[in-house]
Amino acid sequence: MLVLSSRDIESVISYEEMIEAIERAYVIYEEGKYYMPDRFHVDYKNKTLLYMPCFLDDVFGTKILTVFPENVEKKIPSLDGLMLLNDFETGKPTCLMDGKILTALRTGAVGGVGIKYTTPEDVKTVGLIGAGVQGFYQVLYACKVRNFKKVYIFDEYVKDLTDFVDRLRKVIPTDVEIIICKSSEDLVRRSDVVITATTATEPTMPNSTELLRGKHFIGIGSYKPTMREYPDALSSLVEDVYIDADIALEETGDLIQPIAAGLLKNSQVKRISKLIASGGEIKDLEHKTTFFKTVGIAIFDIVAANAIYKKAVEAEVGYLLD
Repeated sequence: MLVLSSRDIESVISYEEMIEAIERAYVIYEEGKYYMPDRFHVDYKNKTLLYMPCFLDDVFGTKILTVFPENVEKKIPSLDGLMLLNDFETGKPTCLMDGKILTALRTGAVGGVGIKYTTPEDVKTVGLIGAGVQGFYQVLYACKVRNFKKVYIFDEYVKDLTDFVDRLRKVIPTDVEIIICKSSEDLVRRSDVVITATTATEPTMPNSTELLRGKHFIGIGSYKPTMREYPDALSSLVEDVYIDADIALEETGDLIQPIAAGLLKNSQVKRISKLIASGGEIKDLEHKTTFFKTVGIAIFDIVAANAIYKKAVEAEVGYLLD
């Protein structure tokens, strides 16, 4: 079995290749060529264990994650875990890899693909609410799919963002200006595209149609019915909401709560995979408010991990565990 560290993973696969893997995963999802049991949640004292298996035609695997929100106060990532790949014919474990960086890379790519398909090509400014590991890779991938000139950042809990900004400067184009905002309201007002990557249970921005109108939102953080990053006002502005998977309707408060309140209809919620697989596009994006919401699915992990594994074998990276 090949063992891959976070450094190994980042050394063998490019951001562009990860975006291609996620788009390929969307096509597999839309075509139904997979078996993916429901994600298994274990919640205990504000701590979460996630167990996510998935089978494709030639490989299967399982990702196990822990989500500990209190880790933010300890200045360590709230998310951690492992990914295990297995041979489809024998069941033999073929690769064990760092689940934290896999999740960050593939979720960054999911956000990047969301921006690619739900925002105009000429957007110039992007804002990030939530300056954690996920947020870092969201901005990185955002700058891979759009020619942003300014990045705005706000985090309610992390007051000193110097290290975050310094690391970000090393991986995004040098001509991109990074600006720290004092409030989420200021960030939304100044941004064409807004990315949220938090563990919030209450909306992260003001409930103002005037503020939100004409913006393009990428929701990353909420994955439980009790979690929510967006206010009611957004539901009144969007024509459609694009999601990564149907399970989002059952998992995220950003959909469950406005639908229950009659502010959003199920018929307005559409799979972005259908758009990608058909080669379609959203018309008149320049004059719309858009919302892409992801909760993440195991297909993303298995396709991305398999791509990483093949590249690592080819490059002879990692170490073999007997």
